[in-house]
Amino acid sequence: MKVKIDIDCTPEEARHFLGLPDVSRINDAMVDEVVKRTEANLDSMEPEALMRQWSAVGGQMTNQFMEMMRQAGGVSGTGKDK
Repeated sequence: MKVKIDIDCTPEEARHFLGLPDVSRINDAMVDEVVKRTEANLDSMEPEALMRQWSAVGGQMTNQFMEMMRQAGGVSGTGKDK
């Protein structure tokens, strides 16, 4: 037997019903702090330097992903199968 119940409520109502804490003030404070720090860092960086930094991180992530795929496939970094 299957029973399906649809409950139409807001996230706040669901949290209250389930007894979960209201963390909206903490969330708002954290988002405000992240925005403030991001804006401060962006103001202090030139667009060219920012793009170089993002490119370096992207390249590192690509290399890490490729190494993970090699390990999952049983292929060493030297091109020789294990």
